[in-house]
Amino acid sequence: MINRLTVFGGTGDLTARFLLPALAALRAAGHLGDRMRLTGASREDWDTERYREWAAEQLGRHAGHCPGDAREAVAASARYLRADVTDPGDVAAAVAGDGPVAVYLALPPALFPAVITALHEADLPAGSRIVLEKPFGEDLSGARELNRLLAGLVPEQAVFRVDHFLAMTTVQNVLGSRLANRVLEPIWNSTHIAEVDIVWEETLALEGRAGYYDHVGALKDMIQNHLLQLLCLVATEPPITLGERDLRDRKVDVLRSVRSLTEHDVVRRTRRARYLPGRVAGRDIPAYADEDGVDPRRRTETFAEVELELDSWRWAGTRFRLRSGKALGADRKEVAVRFRSVPHLPFGHSEEALPNVLRFQLEPEGLTLDLTGIGAHADELAPLSLSARMEPADLPAYGRLLLDVLTGDPALSIRGDEAEEAWRVVEPVLSAWERDLVPLEEYPAGSDGPPARGNAAVPPLTE
Repeated sequence: MINRLTVFGGTGDLTARFLLPALAALRAAGHLGDRMRLTGASREDWDTERYREWAAEQLGRHAGHCPGDAREAVAASARYLRADVTDPGDVAAAVAGDGPVAVYLALPPALFPAVITALHEADLPAGSRIVLEKPFGEDLSGARELNRLLAGLVPEQAVFRVDHFLAMTTVQNVLGSRLANRVLEPIWNSTHIAEVDIVWEETLALEGRAGYYDHVGALKDMIQNHLLQLLCLVATEPPITLGERDLRDRKVDVLRSVRSLTEHDVVRRTRRARYLPGRVAGRDIPAYADEDGVDPRRRTETFAEVELELDSWRWAGTRFRLRSGKALGADRKEVAVRFRSVPHLPFGHSEEALPNVLRFQLEPEGLTLDLTGIGAHADELAPLSLSARMEPADLPAYGRLLLDVLTGDPALSIRGDEAEEAWRVVEPVLSAWERDLVPLEEYPAGSDGPPARGNAAVPPLTE
């Protein structure tokens, strides 16, 4: 197990909200000992004492559920280096030390090539690992170039392209529910499933993230970055094991089977929009174009929807719809699997029969099955819903991912060829949107998003 972690971007939001709490959770659970050392590297003119004070403050704010001694141990293990993350000398100083080091790039993706290039001159100890937050690159050619740079630095097994979605309890239960239950796996195909909605809609607006978000948008930030990963788990063939090779091979197969979108497909099967002024959860939200740090000329979308088809034996004829939006009226974060209707209903009011929908709810984590049962009269049908809440995980998602990095298990990280295939899927969309072949629609903040068109999505769960 690696006992040294260097975080470039060590004073950033990711470190404060997720990495420090993850380390505290690992310490509290007994996964980290006194030998663990954290190095934060960033531009601030701080020293180690100031950094430890900041780390303790962030741990108190974001990891209050962890025991105090675990938080104190993490803060005490930290040291700080002021560094230009593109300067080979500064980078070498940040990773210097005895034994292998896990190098975490908690940075904007645009900086990845320069940092990796600098790491080439840092003489990394054998056994070191590199961790990159997604999105991995900014397009297909950028992903290929990053893979080339990484291949000359460390073996592929030592590269962790992390996606915290894959460590969420409900996401893991997409596989568990399918593969451990005979009642589901035989009907997990296009013969029985009509469509799948993979949705991440949130009331959260920009919240000061213009420096990152305005250069990325909903398509890159959520659909290419996270929702395609959920598609892989929903649509994968059963792997022989959940080991890194078997699972990641099957995920790549799913992405390879996604039918390439033509320009005509992009026009018919994708949507983009951004929010106008409105009111969300009692707060007035300005138009996205008026948010601080936004350049309206970029025409960045805050809502994106893409409809995909898979050319495979299992999924030919099933529609997969991936959708994400910001500043909406309600949070909806789920995978909704809609089954086809039964061929015949021996009831007097067959029009009342609703399709069965299996929902994997991501936040809060849970599982719901929408069925149809008998109503007040024997010949009447009525909706029936079965729900279950997931047992809380023993570690937060970032805790699970950091533990995998430190112990060397890449099963939940994204392999290089998988990263490239994900960009292949969305590249025709990016190209068509850049040429304005798909109009940039608008929707009021606090609404349900742009008006629906064409085939309606699976409706949200009714509380």
